[in-house]
Amino acid sequence: MITREFAEHFASEWIAAWNAHDLSAVLSHYSDDFEMSSPFIVQISGEPSGTLKGKAEVRAYWRTALAKIADLRFELLEVCVGVNSIALYYNAVLGKRAVEWFWFDESGKVTRAIAHYN
Repeated sequence: MITREFAEHFASEWIAAWNAHDLSAVLSHYSDDFEMSSPFIVQISGEPSGTLKGKAEVRAYWRTALAKIADLRFELLEVCVGVNSIALYYNAVLGKRAVEWFWFDESGKVTRAIAHYN
């Protein structure tokens, strides 16, 4: 079960890593074979399914995204806690807000993440 303390700690570290543009720190929160889904995957990496699997694929996508959006900065608005998941509501990029769901394994690593944008 995810605790509020775990969720807020994760959110704080995750936002800070993104705002530092530190991909190694961001990826440290994920299992090696995690899945990431986002509409930006279609636009940036050309993957029509919008889903990538594994740190290597996602790292390449995020590296390209950071190069295209050099002033990327997230602002956390809300942390929501589920059973084995959390959702973060935040100001994202290009004037958009995002809700991102994260599912965790028993070791506290993200196994699946899905981003939604307004």
